Amino acid sequence: MAVSDVPVDLGRDEAREAAARELSDPAYVSDDPSLIERAFNWVLKQLDEVFAGVAGMSGITATTILVVLAVIIVIVIRLRVGRTIRAASRSGDVFDVVLTAAEHRAAAERAAAAGELAEAVRERFRAVVRELEQRGVLDPRAGRTVDEVAFEAGQALPALADDLRGAAVQFDDVWYGGLPATTQGYQRLVSVDDRVRA
Repeated sequence: MAVSDVPVDLGRDEAREAAARELSDPAYVSDDPSLIERAFNWVLKQLDEVFAGVAGMSGITATTILVVLAVIIVIVIRLRVGRTIRAASRSGDVFDVVLTAAEHRAAAERAAAAGELAEAVRERFRAVVRELEQRGVLDPRAGRTVDEVAFEAGQALPALADDLRGAAVQFDDVWYGGLPATTQGYQRLVSVDDRVRA
């Protein structure tokens, strides 16, 4: 049977729908370049045209055009990188603020009063660390873990070593272990803070 002998009884709408279904097959678009590839190819084409045009110019003109192009690229990169550095330094200012032990205690009490016990635990532990730093038991050092605090302070204050270890475990359980903070746990941390201050 020849292809011309096959009856076709499709109407205009059915044919359009059949064609749309067929053309939506991913096999038809799998080799098309992505938007990023097309943009990159366009930029390369533009640069190729610039360099081809420069090749036919005199040495001074060609050098001038290349220097101007390099300066524009450097300016664009500096503006972009500078904006990123400024944004990073602005966000760093927020985190570089160092509170005193008393300020951390006050923040902990506010959080506890608001029922935000996890935040209260974190702030009270920060108060303990800052108190130890202010008293010279620990050297001020960013990035110290709670376990390091408990170990280093426990060596300097053996009578409080177990309490400090328990406070570190509580902090880890709440902030990293996902356990809920409790009023009793927070009060134990307050007690450790009071003993550190005494």
